[in-house]
Amino acid sequence: MGKQVRSLRQSGFIPAVLYGKGQEALSLQVPVKEFNKVLKQAGESTLVYINVGGESYPTIIHDVALDPVKDHVLHADFYKVSLTEKIKTKVPVVFMGESPAVKDLAGIFVRNINELEVEALPQNLPHEITVDISSLKNFGDQILVKDINLGSDVKIEAEADTILATIQEPKSQEELDAELAAPTADVEDVEIVEKKKEEVPAEEGEAPAETKTE
Repeated sequence: MGKQVRSLRQSGFIPAVLYGKGQEALSLQVPVKEFNKVLKQAGESTLVYINVGGESYPTIIHDVALDPVKDHVLHADFYKVSLTEKIKTKVPVVFMGESPAVKDLAGIFVRNINELEVEALPQNLPHEITVDISSLKNFGDQILVKDINLGSDVKIEAEADTILATIQEPKSQEELDAELAAPTADVEDVEIVEKKKEEVPAEEGEAPAETKTE
């Protein structure tokens, strides 16, 4: 399988699967450059149309597998959605702007949330949730979920008082010195437990047919 993926990638494609409710799973070959461009623009939360055999499918990109060393895309799933049914998905939170508390008071910006789960029709899903931090002017100031307005078409699946970000007061030199002087426990021994690999008999089977995207 690994050799097949490498060979496919060298030819400019990656393997993918199209599936969803009422949709028979289809094995695909997707152009690498086109997929990377779409993934950058849409992420894994924005509606993407994929053309297969002359038919267009509304989908959400799911489960992108990356090479752990080279960070190349190895495989991707396209989940077919209904434009009349709301779905839940996680959307990245992006903090923008400049906090006066950080700029003028040397405060420490603390991010508590990297993504939020939202519910919406697929065509209304945001690519990202942008949060302006210019309202953080003093130590202890916070931005909460209830401060975010995504409109009536998108519902955030989190408690209204969930803290997205806050400003902490910088630690004094005395506090830093005290932390450095605090005793720490030494690790005396580390035991490595090796688990024997179970032998699993190989099973013969045929790989699913692949269909190139248009």
